Amino acid sequence: MHILLATSEMEPFARTGGLGDVLGSLPKALAELGVRISVALPLYRMVDRKKYGLEPFGQSRKNPVDKKFESYRLFKTAWGKIDVYFVDKSSYFDREEIYGTMGTDYADNAERFIFFSRAVVDLACQIQPELHIIHGNDWQTGIIPVYLWAHPEIRARFQKTATVFTIHNLGYQGIFPKADFRHTGLHRSVFSPEGLEFHGKLNLLKGGIVFSDALNTVSRKYAEEILIPEFGFGLDGVLQQNREKLFGILNGVDYDRWNPSTDKFLPVNYSPESPAGKAKCKRFVQAELKLPVKPKIPLFGMVARLVEQKGIDLLTERLEELMAQNIQLALLGVGAERYQKKLRDLSQRWPGRLVFVVDYNDRLSHLIEAGSDLFLMPSRYEPCGLNQIYSLKYGTVPIVRATGGLDDTVVDVRKNPQQGNGFKFEDYSSETFLQTVKEALVYYRTRKEDWKRIMTNAFMADFSWDVSARRYLDIYNWAFKRKTGEKIPE
Repeated sequence: MHILLATSEMEPFARTGGLGDVLGSLPKALAELGVRISVALPLYRMVDRKKYGLEPFGQSRKNPVDKKFESYRLFKTAWGKIDVYFVDKSSYFDREEIYGTMGTDYADNAERFIFFSRAVVDLACQIQPELHIIHGNDWQTGIIPVYLWAHPEIRARFQKTATVFTIHNLGYQGIFPKADFRHTGLHRSVFSPEGLEFHGKLNLLKGGIVFSDALNTVSRKYAEEILIPEFGFGLDGVLQQNREKLFGILNGVDYDRWNPSTDKFLPVNYSPESPAGKAKCKRFVQAELKLPVKPKIPLFGMVARLVEQKGIDLLTERLEELMAQNIQLALLGVGAERYQKKLRDLSQRWPGRLVFVVDYNDRLSHLIEAGSDLFLMPSRYEPCGLNQIYSLKYGTVPIVRATGGLDDTVVDVRKNPQQGNGFKFEDYSSETFLQTVKEALVYYRTRKEDWKRIMTNAFMADFSWDVSARRYLDIYNWAFKRKTGEKIPE
């Protein structure tokens, strides 16, 4: 089986968050199962060509852009068992960041990622052995299945290649003005309610939903939630029409990177069998963040993009009452300026109690996971979530809203005392959030044996990629048979 994964991010080459993490670990898990894996992503400025040994692949190529042709190059490197290809077009990708700067998207993002998607299709024609699956991820690659369906020559070339498309977050759809449709080179009939048109605009994610052979989200619960208006972001009707090919597969975690027993960022490593190092990590984090080093004060952690999705409002609305509980809170993240300003102001109000670091900092995110006693994820919605899974591995008890992957991974100790590994609340309200935090503090401060059991259950939770990768194999086979009527050759 030969799979080409197309993505806008991939750890360790270029990433901004969860998508990059997933695409840095899923290919490795698939390769371990004996699958031939290739990955394609743009060659951004941040990709270290020398460090990763990038070499030119083939000759200079050309893509049609509007009424002219634009040249580009392909580069390739071997990353373990995986072939990684890079689309090199400096005018599109040699930029400071991946999607935009200062909280503003690049104005030509539609053109950039349409160009990338066309280059991926061109790459798929070149690499050997023949591809069985082209697997796209999020709106940046949503138009790839459209090309394989709508372009006669491409459709003929890929009669024995199926498409799979993963929605990592339905809240980001790649919606652009109708004028950007010209960059696709597709016949105008594709810009229709049955195709890429969405309320008069171009919707690239919709292309992946409608034209792929199989579709999945990154948790079981989220696959159910996006079928209703509350979570469907206007596409719930389209998803209902395509529900026969919709699956939910929970993301796994790369425990080579996220494991307290081996984590290179920690001052002291620890494990379920030798947990004493966690207390030392807490003292280290308190000192580093200039919080009073007091082991008995509960330290809450939160690492998140500062966007509405993450439930920042629930936290800020109840911060006065939270601080009255005699806690410490360490926040790390970047995002919307209104949230950054609000949290900066609040941190100045409670110096020595609340620390807010405006940054995307890999080292500090690991330290906060290890040093915190409890971890906050009060998300409005969460397709999968990874930080709650990291928290479990680090023995840091998560407090989450019961949505998407948070609901799939956290077992509420109040409902299941023996298997509970955290706390969940249903209603998206600051009152319910605050009450859940207060109840968690009762366990932490007064129910010591119960707290030890919660931590033990958290430590023992296993969300490695092996099970999830096998589910992807099932979807690949399902999609291939759906398109060709045959099984993927051994």
